[in-house]
Amino acid sequence: MLRLPAEFEEQSFIQLIFPHAQSDWAPYLDEASQNFVAIASAIARFEKCLIVCDEIARVKSYFTSFKNLYFVQEESDDTWARDCSGMTTIDNDQAKVMDFSFTGWGDKFDASLDNALTAKLQPYYGASYQKERFILEGGAIESNGEGLLLTTSQCLMNPNRNRKLTQKFEVEAVLNQTLGIQKVLWLDHGYLAGDDTDSHIDTLARFVKTDTIVYLRCDNKEDEHYEALQKMERALQNLRDLNDQPFKLIPLPMTEPIFYNQERLPATYANFLIINGAVLVPTYSDPQDKEALAIFQELFKEREIIPIECSVLIRQHGSLHCVSMQFPKAVTLRGV
Repeated sequence: MLRLPAEFEEQSFIQLIFPHAQSDWAPYLDEASQNFVAIASAIARFEKCLIVCDEIARVKSYFTSFKNLYFVQEESDDTWARDCSGMTTIDNDQAKVMDFSFTGWGDKFDASLDNALTAKLQPYYGASYQKERFILEGGAIESNGEGLLLTTSQCLMNPNRNRKLTQKFEVEAVLNQTLGIQKVLWLDHGYLAGDDTDSHIDTLARFVKTDTIVYLRCDNKEDEHYEALQKMERALQNLRDLNDQPFKLIPLPMTEPIFYNQERLPATYANFLIINGAVLVPTYSDPQDKEALAIFQELFKEREIIPIECSVLIRQHGSLHCVSMQFPKAVTLRGV
């Protein structure tokens, strides 16, 4: 049976794309690089990490240990691996890397190199490969591993993506055919200021178990997000699984407003990364960091909770989950 594994299932490796001077990280390249080193080093404690980079020797110079780290040299426009990397489906224990089209979040940015990346990396994946014309970013969808997919209508129904698919049932049909999705859970409200993705779900609400969703809640009536996130919370409460049962809902706090160059940044604790034996949680030197980490520790008692300071990442309007992509156990890493 075709399905899209959940992130909390056993993994083979995590893929990152390292910052370089031709990317938007150029003004603070060393700071960003050190942030990626922290992420890669934390991952490597638990599983393999594939680092795609412009120059292997340059990137290796940032690391003091190479255990579980693997480097491949390929060109990229940017470093948002979540959105331009392949997504792996499983069908009768056989893995397939699905290469959906990536257009820089609706042609906002040049993404030709990023869109070509998965095809170039395909020889390193021990799995079959399929190219799809359908435009879909990994950060736009959340799978519970059992046929349910959580997403936002602001992103998947945006005319800047798949223009000819104007009805939700048309998009659902593609998701069923390509990913084995049995039911799509649509959220029509929720956003973050400073977000370029048209409300990716991985900034707002995430599966942590097949029946449990964590989500960003705003309690400050003076905050610009209050109304939209309140509506999103009510929508989550009304969602039902395949057995018509409600989900367990765990709210996450919001940070205080964080600005850079007078622009509010999309800081969110929902942009965590689950790996084998651990959860990497983005922190922002904010008073709410401690509460967020405590929530994750309670949720993932069997995993180590590792805070990763991500104040640099959000300057480019993404965070920890956005720069990573997991590949499930059924995909082997080869030839590196």
